[in-house]
Parts: sequence; structure tokens; C-alpha cells
Amino acid sequence: MSDNAQANDVADLAEDLHAAPTSVTTAEQVVAFACRELGADYGGVTLVRKGGRLETVAPSDPIVARADALQVELDEGPCHDSAEFQDAFVTPDMSRETRWPRWAPRAVELGIHGALASSLAGVDGRRVGSLNLFWREPHAITSDDIAYASIFTRHAAIAIESAQTQEGLRTALDARKLIGQAQGILMERHGLTGDQAFDVLRRYSQDHNIKLREVAEQLVETRALPGDGSHS
Repeated sequence: MSDNAQANDVADLAEDLHAAPTSVTTAEQVVAFACRELGADYGGVTLVRKGGRLETVAPSDPIVARADALQVELDEGPCHDSAEFQDAFVTPDMSRETRWPRWAPRAVELGIHGALASSLAGVDGRRVGSLNLFWREPHAITSDDIAYASIFTRHAAIAIESAQTQEGLRTALDARKLIGQAQGILMERHGLTGDQAFDVLRRYSQDHNIKLREVAEQLVETRALPGDGSHS
């Protein structure tokens, strides 16, 4: 494929990614594009969640989910290291791999013999995760392949980060709406002010170690606070 054709494909991908409604949908598009362009048999995305926890999304095959779960379990592997150190890790022949002595043999048992992990970094350098590609047979991965993967993972990281931000905002708005509804129920039932109703929810959340949003959701759905056994 010519450089111009590759550039056009990446530009088209970038438009599609930013139009995707969720971060998972974005990841699915990235995986499908990467597998097609680089001829990988399997692909997935590892996202860095709160507290540094790694989560696999958009696996193209159950083998990907299993391989990534093993990386988390064993604390080693190309996707694990790519997400951790924000670098690309390549293995053309997994049977000869020595960097991950516990994971590599398990990967071979799963039928993975080639791997490319390209990091996903946000606009401010924040660790977003890693794009993970696997081959069933040993596969010669060129410097051009790595460079090409790096180009579209830059677009992917920004799109995924943007989608995550939007999801967070939607979650926050939904939570505010639920809390407002729960306040209204308490105000009507007990003649409380809005501030007093919020204090009731907040104290219940703290005393019972239940998230405020969950307390509000339970009250809205059942007209009772969790565990109080009363329904209107």
C-alpha cells in the first residue's frame, strides 16, 4: 500500500473513531482496522483503568481475552509492558521469546506465535493502554509495521480518551438526575428541604458504605432506602 493510501486510511479511521458513541465501540473499530491493515489474526485493546488496573476490551477472539488475562495474572507480557511503559513491544516468534519467561510459553500453548503491542497515550501523555495484535504463526514484523501502528494508535488513544471523558460526563449527569429524584421522594414523604433530603442520602451512604448514586437509585426504584424494608 502506498504512503498516500495509508494516510487516507488513517484519516478515514480518525473520523470514524471520533464519531463512535463509546470507548468500547472506538476500541472495536481500532482492532478491526489494525487486524486488517497489518494482517493480524487476533487483536484487542488493553485499557488502563483507575488504580492502574488493566482491562481488555474489544477482543476479536476469546484467545485474546485469555492471553491478556494471563499477562495480568503473571504480571508480564507485551501488552502489559506496552501499557505500563508506553512503548512498542514486538515478538516475531514467541517460541524464542525470553523477555516474558512465564507468559510466552503459555501464549504458544494458546496458539499465539507472533505479537505486536503498540502503546496508547493521551494528549497529555497519560497512559490510556495498548493495542494488541497476535499471529497464529511466527510473523516478521517490520519497522514500517511498527511505525504505521504507532500512527493510528495516536489517533486511537485520543479518540478513546475523548469517549471515556464523555462517558464520565454522562455518568455524572445520570447520577445527578437520580440523586435529584431521590431528594424529591424524601422531600415529599417527610416534608424535608432539598438540603435536608441530600443530607439524609449522604449520611445513609456513609453509614452503610454504599455509593451515593446506588442509594439514590435504590430509593427511586423501590421507594425505600436499601435495607430499610419499607415501601410506599
